[in-house]
Amino acid sequence: MQEATNPISAWESFYVIVGSSGAALTGLQFVVIALTTELRRRRTSAQFEAFGTPTIVHFCVALLLSAILSAPWRGLASPAIAIGITGAFGLLYTAVVVRRVRRQTIYALVFEDWLFHTALPFLAYVTVLSAGLTLVHHTEDALFGVAAASMLLLFIGIHNAWDSVTYVAILPEDGDAAEAPAPGAAAVGEESRAT
Repeated sequence: MQEATNPISAWESFYVIVGSSGAALTGLQFVVIALTTELRRRRTSAQFEAFGTPTIVHFCVALLLSAILSAPWRGLASPAIAIGITGAFGLLYTAVVVRRVRRQTIYALVFEDWLFHTALPFLAYVTVLSAGLTLVHHTEDALFGVAAASMLLLFIGIHNAWDSVTYVAILPEDGDAAEAPAPGAAAVGEESRAT
């Protein structure tokens, strides 16, 4: 009877889909990283830390949020705490990513890179933290907030993974990485040349 009255149980199908997607995309990102390192030698670990690792983290946070909200909680206080802690750590990690992005010197980032690597993740993690803080008293709004943030993290990860693959694909074989365009500019430049 309690399961029928638990507002989280209505989201079960949604989080099965989001969690499965997060797990599958995480595995796919590992495959992409393995294949691209065979094609091109890794330039610096700073690039990987700034652009590759955050993609995995975003997919894993979407999976974690799905697991938190799929667990058989007896009330809302415990998942609220877990969600809030996840959002707080996400914000701290976003600050680390900003520092790493600024440290790398291979190329200058364009607006799209700043948007998808720093601004949108910050927005997603602020939303997760806010949802954790408000879940008990504003349950429906908080659950929609976590859902929106989870989807945003998945889309950020998909965008960033595609951006990284596109960048590696157009990187000159024997040229200097500094001559290649930034990841965001790479995809746009290739699309405009193709049309």
